Amino acid sequence: QCFISPDGESHKLMSVFPEIVMVRKLYILIICCNSTILYLICIHQNLHEPMYIFIAALLLNCALYSTVVYPKYLIDFLSEKQVISYSACLFQYFLFYSLACSEFFLLAAMAYDRYVAICKPLQYPTIMRKKTVSIFLFIAWVVPAFHITIPAIGSAKAKLCSFYLNETFCNNRISTLQCLKSEFIAVFGLVCMLDLGILPLLFILYTYTKIFLMSYRSCKEIRKKAAETCLPHLSVLISFSCLGVYDVVITRVESDFPKTARLIMTLQLALYHPLFNPFVYGLKMKEISKHLKRLFSPPPKI
Repeated sequence: QCFISPDGESHKLMSVFPEIVMVRKLYILIICCNSTILYLICIHQNLHEPMYIFIAALLLNCALYSTVVYPKYLIDFLSEKQVISYSACLFQYFLFYSLACSEFFLLAAMAYDRYVAICKPLQYPTIMRKKTVSIFLFIAWVVPAFHITIPAIGSAKAKLCSFYLNETFCNNRISTLQCLKSEFIAVFGLVCMLDLGILPLLFILYTYTKIFLMSYRSCKEIRKKAAETCLPHLSVLISFSCLGVYDVVITRVESDFPKTARLIMTLQLALYHPLFNPFVYGLKMKEISKHLKRLFSPPPKI
């Protein structure tokens, strides 16, 4: 079996950036925050609506997304040597990009849900049935997985000339390990970028544009509803899109990006964004915020 070594410079970077020592606590915080809101959505009947089901799916996706990177990263930090088998590296690569692209699809499903709720309220119960929600969730997780499987299989068959990966985890830069770069994988990577990133993003922007145009022409109550339910989704979209651009730029531009900047941006993408989501939805979504206050408020004195 083939083994490769991820970036072994992480220990040096830890001394330069002492705040990264908090990664373990922040990872635990991610799991706790996301799990708490997931728990509330599961146990409260009034949160069993499509919008909250999509939020639950998004938070679950975020928790899994961080889990793909950080347990292995923390093990490497405690080890003298950072080593991973090539097959395990490809599996990490597959999960990382599959879950990342699922986030765009889930945000697209949430955008469509808000569009129907605000622009076609009378048709909402008919359109957003349980079957429709199930189909959206199936597409959100299966379509990205199918797309990412193809370059992962292609990379598995490639001959390796290098066994040192200049990254903290297995991402698109595994292509630098190969003796010959596959044109098929490079072209298919652009197809994946279009299908899994750009098209869902354009759909989301188009949908929210329609929502805000509709709410602008409507009464104050509808404008308030649009702002309360759409702005949290948009803030999450902007956060994830900006951080996701980093990975695309770094892997497409043939240059050595500084290790320090690369590590910080990796942490931003897989740590701070999943931590950002539960705070946005916990504080900004009225019903979830209400249940959170009840959960953490002290019991009344008798």
